[in-house]
Amino acid sequence: MGEPEQRLTTGSRLGAQESTGISTLEPGQRPPVMPPGRQIPIKVHMLDDTEEVFDVSQRAPGKILFDLVCTHLNLIEGDYFGLEYQDHRKMTVWLDLLKPIMKQLRRPKQTVLRFVVKFFPPDHTQLLEELTRYLFALQVKQDLASSRLTCNDSSAALLVSHIVQSEIGDFDEAQSRRHLRENKYIPDQEALEDKIAEFHGKHVGQTPAESDYQLLEVARRLEMYGVRLHPAKDREGTKINLAVAHTGILVLQGHTKINAFNWSKVRKLSFKRKRFLIKLRPDMNQSSFQDTLEFLMASRNCCKVLWKICVEYHAFFRLFEEPKPKPKPVLFTRGSSFRFSGRTQKQVLDYVRDSEFKKIPFERKHSKIRSNVSLSPKPTERPSEVPKQSASYTFGDQPDSSTKPSRQVNEAPMVAVCLEDTARQQCRSPSLKKSPQEDRKQERAEEDVDGGIRGKAQSKQQTEHPITGSVANSPRLSETSVNSHGGLTAQRSVLSPCLSPDGRQPSPLTSPLLNDAGCVRTDDEDEGRRKRFPTDKAYFIAKEVLTTERTYLKDLEVITVSFKNAVSKDEAMPDSLRNIIFSNFDPLYTFHSGFLKEIEQRLALWEGRSNAHIKGDYQRIGDVMLKNIQGMKQLTALLQRHSEVLVQLEQTARSSRKQEVLCREFELQKVCYLPLNIFFLRPLHRLMHYKQILERLCKHYPPNHADFRDSRAALADISEMAAQLHGTMIKMENFQKLLELKKDLIGIDNLVIPGREFIRLGCLSKLSGKGLQQRMFFLFNDVLLYTSRGMTASNQFKVHGQLQLYGMTVTESEDEWGVPHSFTLFGPRQTVVVAASTAAEMDKWIEDIKMAIDLAEKSNGPAPELLASSPPESKSPEDSTVDQESEDDLSSSRTSLERQSPHRGNTTVHVCWHRNTSVSMIDFSIAVENQLSGNLLRKFKNSNGWQKLWVVFTNFSLFFYKSHQDDFPLASLPLLGYSVTIPSESENIHKDYVFKLHFKSHVYYFRSESEYTFERWMEVIRSATSSACRTRILSHKDSHPY
Repeated sequence: MGEPEQRLTTGSRLGAQESTGISTLEPGQRPPVMPPGRQIPIKVHMLDDTEEVFDVSQRAPGKILFDLVCTHLNLIEGDYFGLEYQDHRKMTVWLDLLKPIMKQLRRPKQTVLRFVVKFFPPDHTQLLEELTRYLFALQVKQDLASSRLTCNDSSAALLVSHIVQSEIGDFDEAQSRRHLRENKYIPDQEALEDKIAEFHGKHVGQTPAESDYQLLEVARRLEMYGVRLHPAKDREGTKINLAVAHTGILVLQGHTKINAFNWSKVRKLSFKRKRFLIKLRPDMNQSSFQDTLEFLMASRNCCKVLWKICVEYHAFFRLFEEPKPKPKPVLFTRGSSFRFSGRTQKQVLDYVRDSEFKKIPFERKHSKIRSNVSLSPKPTERPSEVPKQSASYTFGDQPDSSTKPSRQVNEAPMVAVCLEDTARQQCRSPSLKKSPQEDRKQERAEEDVDGGIRGKAQSKQQTEHPITGSVANSPRLSETSVNSHGGLTAQRSVLSPCLSPDGRQPSPLTSPLLNDAGCVRTDDEDEGRRKRFPTDKAYFIAKEVLTTERTYLKDLEVITVSFKNAVSKDEAMPDSLRNIIFSNFDPLYTFHSGFLKEIEQRLALWEGRSNAHIKGDYQRIGDVMLKNIQGMKQLTALLQRHSEVLVQLEQTARSSRKQEVLCREFELQKVCYLPLNIFFLRPLHRLMHYKQILERLCKHYPPNHADFRDSRAALADISEMAAQLHGTMIKMENFQKLLELKKDLIGIDNLVIPGREFIRLGCLSKLSGKGLQQRMFFLFNDVLLYTSRGMTASNQFKVHGQLQLYGMTVTESEDEWGVPHSFTLFGPRQTVVVAASTAAEMDKWIEDIKMAIDLAEKSNGPAPELLASSPPESKSPEDSTVDQESEDDLSSSRTSLERQSPHRGNTTVHVCWHRNTSVSMIDFSIAVENQLSGNLLRKFKNSNGWQKLWVVFTNFSLFFYKSHQDDFPLASLPLLGYSVTIPSESENIHKDYVFKLHFKSHVYYFRSESEYTFERWMEVIRSATSSACRTRILSHKDSHPY
């Protein structure tokens, strides 16, 4: 007789571990202690229709029970949920988290509490965890079945089709019909079975996670989404329903909304006996204004229940932090002491984005898809090799792993990457085992695009280095790993978690060279053995020529070696295009290879590593620069043809699907760490670098220095070349930017057209009927696009609409709408209210939009339509800011999940989206000028040793290598949003030339070798982390990029 089968709990099905952490805790806090006293069992009905029993003390407040449920489910965003029950009056009420449970439940053993969604956010993309979206999907499923969520037949069929897709997978006629007969999702389902099957057939390939996303995308547009009705009567005795939403209080007749009172218009809410009172702020625009509205409800208790819900909804969605408790009165009390308890939505979003908890797999109870690729990664088939990451929602264990899987929440649902773990024996050491409680306390991630460093997969040849690697995960991707700049490539195995030396698990986003465990360090005792190099500033300027030339040659190799190999294996590229590309780049690569050797030889002599007795003649660089720049002038014709190369490559890709696929697949390779088109512009960028370096050298030398004349002659020659090619470079930078944005956007027909110039992109909040919603805006010289991020494999941005700049005006409107940093765009056919994250961001947007309007006015009229299916713009001025969507448009929401080709996931656009900032074309131009390479020592704030890395700064990011000879970076750190400062004395960094990078909780220290290099790194990093104002930039730039 076999052992009895162990009963699975909801927590085990959802992947929870014992005591692994609680949603409602702030970082560093511990779960509340269970008060002493006799334990009583409390039954809780979960959203997956199971019942769980929790033992709590008789004296325990409601928060203890709620935290136990969240811990059981391993739920991070638990603040959106609550526990409801029927009291002794048969009224459904919420469990008060501050009051003792026994004072609320008269018969606790007979009462069953229901764990349900309490707060419905306006936009499901604000739910950062896949588990949270899954629970919301279960709530929608329940509301459909109970007729709480009403809609037309088309919307109902579409909703059910997404539910069926998540439960049984791709459409099969017989299986789908049988499943619908066995499961009742909506009333009168039989009449809609054909329509459900039709919609289901269009979801082929959609994972359960994507189905949840699409289900919520459809549901959130419905008028009754998240609405809980409270019967009442108005003053005339007409039966109505009151409801509470994130925007305010709704008045409905049946299931039709007839009025709404926004929170900003409500001055006070109260109740007196059976009367529920709403006091409004005065409206000067209405002659017959009624300041107090009165509704009659069934009882005083009904009024109190509704009043409490209003208080909690207002606090959760409108306040920045939890309201402070009122001081207790000395003599007598007046009114209710009830207050909202818990974190506000803003605190939840900030907490989840700032904190990292490792994610673990969970199963969907109703889903028959056993191989849930978005949730359960497959184990590696070759334990002898280092497992690569599955960019899925969860981590999986290897069979011999000594640690349990634990859970982390990324700062945002972004693509992350994997690294081969060459210290796996150290990771599996039995001495580093942790308890589940310790397993939950994770170090902050070292970070993804929302906070920082991204790891890159190492090559097999590098596995001999004693480096620790780990991974990050993306809640929206299935069985994929990520290339050097966020693209997706298929991987089948997952990481076995490793522990850091202090007993904690390493961050999932720590690169092998940015992780403390097992890394090569440069400690204090090594400093005495390090070779002393010259201290002259000219030497370090010459060394900058050397380090940046090494990086430049590696970038040329991307085209002349890697891209050539990819092209030679495929016949997609026409011979004419192949010839023009490599006939341009091969001579450049040959020339600069010789140039680099000369610089290396000169620096070796300068440093005294050879012919150490020779001094003076070799402590100069101007002669080498002059000789090679004169040789470079012979290649000017090749540089002038680079624009032709880029244009022909784009035309070929547009006309040939095979050519487009070839370029996209090459961009997914680790060696292509930037968008491919950028590498074609590198020779033009390099001229500017030579010019800047020589300007610094000439400024440093006195006129009588032996190297001054050669340096000045070299500067004159390179300035002449740069002036000749400056116009071409500006045009090509704009062309390249339009091509890059085209890959990031969905729903555009003709973004790249002659005369269109990119000005700014960034994140703004758009005011609509659903409240403030995060949108990505793209400003050009003729049109302003606004988009939201769709849940494609590449997280591309779906265009929602366009605002023509011709005839537009812009005004600040913070006082009018009560929204900080808001401004209004008045277009000929549409008015939009948006809000920036800061006053500085608002000023940049307003300034650029006004400049773009001026440019549009000087053009020949409105821009052509950009969108494949432009939304209607014939709105009345009163409705223009509401931006409501009708149910007839719901089926079109599937386009946000259309399967696209693999694409980059950590582009500048995505960084701006997650860090809520913006960049302009001027910022891009400055970033092109400010590129730097060299060795730096890196230290974490909690580590002791310094680690030597080869660091390349380009494209607003730091890229980290083991050495300058590596072909691709091991990690990257996008710098937008970061601050660069000098460490304070309290940080105990007793070293020279150290600068500090920090973003929220992420802190890194970097140490340079000299005062000159320290100043250069600070200069270039500041150019990426903070945008200077336009007037100050233009004061020292020769020409405007527009």
